[in-house]
Amino acid sequence: MRRIFVGDIQGCREPLERLLVAVAFVSGRDRLLPAGDLVNKGPDSSGVIDLLIKLNAEPVLGNHDLHYLQKGKLQDPRHRAWLESQPFVRVFDDVILVHAGLHPKWDEARLPSLLPPEQHYAVNVRYCDPAGNRPAEDWPPPGPPFRPWDDFYTGEKRIVFGHWARRGLVVRPQCIGLDTGCVYGGKLSAWIAEDDRVVQVDGWRQ
Repeated sequence: MRRIFVGDIQGCREPLERLLVAVAFVSGRDRLLPAGDLVNKGPDSSGVIDLLIKLNAEPVLGNHDLHYLQKGKLQDPRHRAWLESQPFVRVFDDVILVHAGLHPKWDEARLPSLLPPEQHYAVNVRYCDPAGNRPAEDWPPPGPPFRPWDDFYTGEKRIVFGHWARRGLVVRPQCIGLDTGCVYGGKLSAWIAEDDRVVQVDGWRQ
């Protein structure tokens, strides 16, 4: 069974469908693992949720998913219940899936039960300092002592994340960043863990 991790979909069902064809996804054989921000800015958030439910996808929550839930934008109660049931972090034997990133001081044992301030960190962090403190703003780049959060990550498992469209595709020994700006006309990206291979398709064209 392959694990297929997918970057920020942001309500773009049609690029997701093309990506599934490009990776030769087989429902029931492969696992679909989106890195959060499933909904919000694109043209078909409900269609994305429908498809993910149909394919038994296993996402994590992103900041846009939380915004969608807080604003009551999901009209279908089944969609809302499904999205609310998703975790902030998924931990595998070799990989950790999170929307934005991890605090450098967190150990793996705390990840399944993050408190609300920690959840906020996990879906929003981009830059931090060695102690895990975030800058007041992420743009423009804040400069020293702040660096991308993964520069300070020292865990043994590779982190798969999204959330950072400006940064684009990130392939490092310690992490894979998959937000390549699908909703902004960039790419929708997948990482097939068992092949250590990235697959991309064109994103949404308005």
